[in-house]
Amino acid sequence: MKNNFPKNDPVQDIEYIKEMMEKSSRFISLSGLTGVFAGFFAIVGAIIAQLYLTSVGISYQDFANFVTESIPLKTIIILVADALVVALLSVMFGLFFTNRTAKKKGLKIWDKTSKRLLINLMIPLAAGGVFCLTLLYHNLFALVAPTTLIFYGFACFNAGKYTHDEVRYLGISEIALGLLGTLYLGYGFIIWIIGFGLLHILYGWLMYIKYEKGK
Repeated sequence: MKNNFPKNDPVQDIEYIKEMMEKSSRFISLSGLTGVFAGFFAIVGAIIAQLYLTSVGISYQDFANFVTESIPLKTIIILVADALVVALLSVMFGLFFTNRTAKKKGLKIWDKTSKRLLINLMIPLAAGGVFCLTLLYHNLFALVAPTTLIFYGFACFNAGKYTHDEVRYLGISEIALGLLGTLYLGYGFIIWIIGFGLLHILYGWLMYIKYEKGK
């Protein structure tokens, strides 16, 4: 078997060891384009939701003012379905781009590190999903948008130790936005678009430039 370990160059030796340790402890196949497309789908989904609410004569301020009697169950189901479609498309494109990046780097997409990343990501997301359902059950619709940002932020921060550092910074940004959204419920829809849309595109593009473009 060919030994690629550099010889007689301490600097290269250190860089090689560092690279091997990173590959074994971090999921470095995560593609920045995953974030870019997730942000794009989030913005499109938000626009569709806004157009639908406008067509049925409901404004987001109705949620913020807790005017729940004017919000039919059908509307809630459509908004939840819209969010699920956005999530599904984001996951599908994320898997496609990440798998492509893994092939380019000659790495496996499913190993111990990716399993740890998934577990650390899913636990906060699952808890947040259940909590959001309880908010809907109690007709606290205005708190759903900031709550999704907060729990998603915790998920990214938690999983960030197993992938690129930018994911942790994204998590911190999402948590901060979510907390801001709990203070200004009337702007929850805008803050949600910034968090899931613009921040995803920003961090995703930065990751793509740093780790993938030209490599």
